[in-house]
Amino acid sequence: MRNYQVIIIGSGFGGQCAAINLKKHGIEDFLILERRSFMGGTWCQNSYPGAAVDVQSPLYSISSEPYDWSQMFVEQKELEEYTNYVIDKHQLRSKTALDSNVTKTQWNEEEHVWEIHTSGNDPYKAQFIINASGPLSTPVIPNFPGKDSFKGESFHTNNWNHDFDYKGKRVAIIGSGASAAQAIPAIAGDVSELHVFQRTPHWVMPRPDRVFSKVERKLLKNKRAYKSLRQAIYWGLETRVVGFKYSDLMLKAMAQRKAEKHIRSQIADPTLRAKVTPDYTIGCKRVILSDTLYPALCRDNVSLHSKEQGIKEITDSGIITQDGEEIELDLIVYSTGYDATDGVISYPVIGKDKRELSDFWDQFPRAYLGTCVPGFPNLFIVTGPNTGIGHTSAIFVIEAQMNYIVNSLNELKKRNNRSIEVKADAEQRYTTHIHQEMDKTVWKSGGCTSWYQSKSGHVIAMFPGFSFTYERWTKNFRSADHDFA
Repeated sequence: MRNYQVIIIGSGFGGQCAAINLKKHGIEDFLILERRSFMGGTWCQNSYPGAAVDVQSPLYSISSEPYDWSQMFVEQKELEEYTNYVIDKHQLRSKTALDSNVTKTQWNEEEHVWEIHTSGNDPYKAQFIINASGPLSTPVIPNFPGKDSFKGESFHTNNWNHDFDYKGKRVAIIGSGASAAQAIPAIAGDVSELHVFQRTPHWVMPRPDRVFSKVERKLLKNKRAYKSLRQAIYWGLETRVVGFKYSDLMLKAMAQRKAEKHIRSQIADPTLRAKVTPDYTIGCKRVILSDTLYPALCRDNVSLHSKEQGIKEITDSGIITQDGEEIELDLIVYSTGYDATDGVISYPVIGKDKRELSDFWDQFPRAYLGTCVPGFPNLFIVTGPNTGIGHTSAIFVIEAQMNYIVNSLNELKKRNNRSIEVKADAEQRYTTHIHQEMDKTVWKSGGCTSWYQSKSGHVIAMFPGFSFTYERWTKNFRSADHDFA
């Protein structure tokens, strides 16, 4: 077995942040395992037409790695370029094993190390694992009746087939969430027919995008100006928590009213308006930013099928709807989301006393600071349970988690111990507090069912508060909450 101090699983922003922070603290004995044949994660994998970030680019970036962004909300290609820029700047390719899909990890109690098994390779041993595989990395396609009988082209937005020319074709997009909302307007003008199958409508807000001028881009190369812009964006977004958690009245009076106005201003047909208007409080599901989705749905060649007109079965030639309509198709695009709740980690994790993480998470996924689990020493989960953020940059939270991870490693080194494990009562206190706070939020009380929730009904994707609160908690390392061995 090959031995490392740290194995990082995943090479997206989580893995990159972990590697950068390890190097910053003098830890070079690490390896990144990437299941794909290329590095970069989300923004190198998701290349469907229209793919773009929905958080302002100067904030949706690693704080120590400013970039010459072309506009406020950049498209996938530019994010891919940024991702590769970070990877190359920190020389991470030489510290990465590609095509290394993790199949199992198991704690070796005698040696105080993890054994990491991968497909097609010899196992690894590592003192620490940092899992950065990401919560939105395993696409899900529902098992529609007859799904496998379709003879046309089909794929998930996560695995877009660019070799297939959809122009002039009859296309269905199944799903109406964030990815679908970007793909629909991107392809609507090029296809002969576009059928959109919507299970539940999403609230859509105007997208406040703008291209940066040459003067602005030159100014933003100044580190102080760049930092000031980040701060302004950050604090502007942070105010949204007031509505999501503390003021349902403010949420409805301001955000929801603006979203309703957006529908009225872009859709004249009352039937279509009714189809796209949600019956839950804004923010309960992910809010979509788009100025092009509604105009695309208004096109003559686009049909929006609501839940009542949904999919009864898929045939060899297309889709039969619940009301008996037969739709012939050349392409079916599944924009049906990811295994983001009960499948935070997709491979078996076997901890102390041969207990599986999936058993500990049987009721719902949970972790101390969304990062550590009792019974699983030296395991850190990036973007773990209740670390999702609905109002600001996910990278901010990832960087906050690095505070806790680095503090844990430093404390362990100071004590000259080999393993660190969060205590069960500390994790229980933390989890209880998180879900008490969650009861106050729109994600719990907004009247919707979303991927934010586990099968048990617990909201386990989101952090129920200000992101600066979470950052403060990660900086304040509590030795008493941990066992050392």
